[in-house]
Amino acid sequence: MTKKEKVAFVLKTLDELYPEIPVPLDHTDPYTLLIAVLLSAQSTDVRVNKTTPILFDRADNPAAMVRLSVEEIREIIKPVGLSPTKARAIHRLSEILLEKYKGAVPETLEALEELPGVGHKTASVVVSQAFGIPAFPVDTHIHRLMYRWGFSTGKNVVKTEKDAKRLFPKELWNKLHLQIIWYGREYSPARGWDLDKDIITRTIGRKKVLQEYWAKKKTR
Repeated sequence: MTKKEKVAFVLKTLDELYPEIPVPLDHTDPYTLLIAVLLSAQSTDVRVNKTTPILFDRADNPAAMVRLSVEEIREIIKPVGLSPTKARAIHRLSEILLEKYKGAVPETLEALEELPGVGHKTASVVVSQAFGIPAFPVDTHIHRLMYRWGFSTGKNVVKTEKDAKRLFPKELWNKLHLQIIWYGREYSPARGWDLDKDIITRTIGRKKVLQEYWAKKKTR
């Protein structure tokens, strides 16, 4: 298969498996999405989705959030981990949204990345999922699969994002990055990986990855 044929196979397979794809983090608007994505750093979507209803019941907008103390926020978000740092970031970014943007979430990567606790990945998720602006946020699943499929070197997420944007049509980025995340979770996880179920990697996977998989399989 040529690389072009491999890309076409990935797109076709993912569209068959996930014609409609839900956003993993529960939210109601750009602000609650921003907070949910910030909380998801080094945590799980399941844990975040259990925590945000409690937080958003108290404060689901910047004005209400700044009325809470940092300590109150920290107590609520403890289950997601890194709560002291995240609580300070949530409180301060909410103040900035009120001071600079009249309480609205800005729609550009540059403005979002200036907010406390908001890195490139978080900003990319917000612009793509909240505003429909083409972006390709790279999480651990996408980083892993782009390497397994031979589409990127696996060096770092910056390189993986560049390679993904070069390979895939821009108009597909927002849906495609979610499709890859769900595929990674269901069919190509980091642990407990079963190549028999992973049709994409089995069909187009990097030769080195397949060799290592079968070598490990033989030693078990």
